[in-house]
Amino acid sequence: MSRAVLSLGSNLGDRLGHLNSVVTALRPVAVSSVYETKPWGVEDQPDFLNAVCVVDDPARDHWAWLRAGQELERAAGRVRELRWGPRTLDVDVVTVDDVRSADPELLLPHPGTPERASVLIPWLEIEPDAVLPGHGPIADLLAALPDAGVHRRRDLVLG
Repeated sequence: MSRAVLSLGSNLGDRLGHLNSVVTALRPVAVSSVYETKPWGVEDQPDFLNAVCVVDDPARDHWAWLRAGQELERAAGRVRELRWGPRTLDVDVVTVDDVRSADPELLLPHPGTPERASVLIPWLEIEPDAVLPGHGPIADLLAALPDAGVHRRRDLVLG
């Protein structure tokens, strides 16, 4: 069995539609609420919509989850011009089972996760007891962060 946690983000075009494209294509076993988040890294860009989903497919390994996310990004018209810049869709593989990877193309667990409230808050919503391998409970990681400007959008629903 291959269970993955994926982080979703969009700040260009039909933001909710882009997130929903992932939900439609991958049919997650759990999906968080939608959150609006200030940009990180490059701050002069529109706010992001973010969500986290848990997917499960015994036929997919960590590389297959990466390729599936990349294909969904391509289908949404993602263009990689500026690191941390605006994007139609970003699908990050956060964890896959207990897999650890130091491959530069797929670092697992995703190295930015401990500092990103935009991932931790929605993940905590759907898996309150989740643990980020090598880092500890996500609730503890989130408690250590300053207020990051992540707000739930109750008017937006995925699925």
